Amino acid sequence: MAAADRPDKPDRPGAQHWVPPDADLEAIRAAAPGCRGCELWAPATQVVVSTGDASARVVLVGEQPGDVEDREGVPFVGPAGKLLMRAVDEAGLDRREVYLTNAVKHFRFTPRGKRRIHQTPDVGHVTACHPWVEAELQAVDPDVVVPLGATAVRSVLGPGLKVTQQRGQVLVRETLAGERRSSRTRRCARFRFGRNRHSRPSPGG
Repeated sequence: MAAADRPDKPDRPGAQHWVPPDADLEAIRAAAPGCRGCELWAPATQVVVSTGDASARVVLVGEQPGDVEDREGVPFVGPAGKLLMRAVDEAGLDRREVYLTNAVKHFRFTPRGKRRIHQTPDVGHVTACHPWVEAELQAVDPDVVVPLGATAVRSVLGPGLKVTQQRGQVLVRETLAGERRSSRTRRCARFRFGRNRHSRPSPGG
């Protein structure tokens, strides 16, 4: 039996089938609720796309929505998100210049009684959801992209980088337009490459 036909193999066709080509943020947000790029859509309450606008200079990428974000449909409104927003304010950034999103757009969890316990997304979930992240970065075209944690690093910069070795470094990524952008800020010293104390208790939001 082929691997794709195994009944225990999750259905992960990838988000590319649902991402509109050359979409702006409005089109991305309108299309995302229909995404069936991986199996996480089924148990989740709703898709959680992003907040912020296309003129944002800084994009912060977390891991995935948490329990609060899944219920409210907005990223970074739970405990970790509140810590992150405090760090944004302390860094002197205007919140209107910050775009917030996650590497994976649905909450992955394990039910435990009435509670839903956070479960780290698999590589397959990150890969399936990656077309959404690329579409967002193309639509916003920020000066700086800050991945918060290992899952976000994998989504933004690929699997070859390790947070433990690259944390705090300024790197350059190739954009879809072929330009090279530096992940550098002037006033955001606390937002470093990978996980930092302001992204706890979870690297997502």
